[in-house]
Amino acid sequence: MSDTAADNAPPALPLAINLQYTKDLSFEVPRGAATFASLQSAPQVGVNIDVQANKIDAEQSIYEVTLSIRAEATEPPAEGSTQAGPVVFITEIAYAAIVTLENPPEEIIEPILLVEVPRLIFPFARAIVSDVTRDGGFPPIVLQPIDFTALWQAKREQNFPEPAGEA
Repeated sequence: MSDTAADNAPPALPLAINLQYTKDLSFEVPRGAATFASLQSAPQVGVNIDVQANKIDAEQSIYEVTLSIRAEATEPPAEGSTQAGPVVFITEIAYAAIVTLENPPEEIIEPILLVEVPRLIFPFARAIVSDVTRDGGFPPIVLQPIDFTALWQAKREQNFPEPAGEA
């Protein structure tokens, strides 16, 4: 018996990324120059992330997967206040990939599209967000790695709430 590394390797994903592109990109500083005059300390940044997958061709397993990232920076609250300060900047990106799935088992289509593809394209979207915020005159936002499995599971729980009561 010979155990080679290839024998123990997981099977390759039935996935081909055909194309990646910036579907939508926005950066705005709503208060313009006044922002730079009033900003006393590093802004507080909130980030929201979403993933969507849509079948492009009814005849083939070709999908568009879109990773949406929205980052909003606000001035810290004024001393003694709990209300957030004014918006410093907002950046939004919809970064997409066109993917082909090659005869995947039905039960792995959703995890491939909503976990694996976003994991593969995230570094590209992350770099764009960093560049845009830096080019906008602010310290770059460096997004931390995202647990797309946890994001997918949380989204599934929102769409399919557990029945109330005891099991």
